[in-house]
Amino acid sequence: MPDATVRTTVAADYFQSYSVVGLIAVIGVLFVAVAFGAGRLLRPVVPTPEKLLTYECGVDPVGEGWAHTQVRYYVYAFLYVIFAVDSIFLFPWATVFAAPGFGGTTLVEMFIFLGFLTVGLLYAWKKGVLEWT
Repeated sequence: MPDATVRTTVAADYFQSYSVVGLIAVIGVLFVAVAFGAGRLLRPVVPTPEKLLTYECGVDPVGEGWAHTQVRYYVYAFLYVIFAVDSIFLFPWATVFAAPGFGGTTLVEMFIFLGFLTVGLLYAWKKGVLEWT
């Protein structure tokens, strides 16, 4: 019979740990709900015609809502994302490169990776994407 008592005690401790996590989650949800409720009750509500206008980028809306955007801006954004992700990849590489036994392999992998980046950058440069005109 001692095994059943031990199992019951272990199970009670196990669920008590989850009850603490659940209690903290409920307190967090209540805190957010009270904050949103207080904000809704305390904020001034004075709608004016100017406040009801669509506002974007500091420009008053004039004309129709359809506007053409040049594709090159998306290309710049895409190039930025590529190089941002690649720079994030360089940090773990630098830490692994210092680890014993991984130096040569990670060096070769990084040169292959930088080669792909160079080919992409040369392609973008050859297509004239990097020229601001």
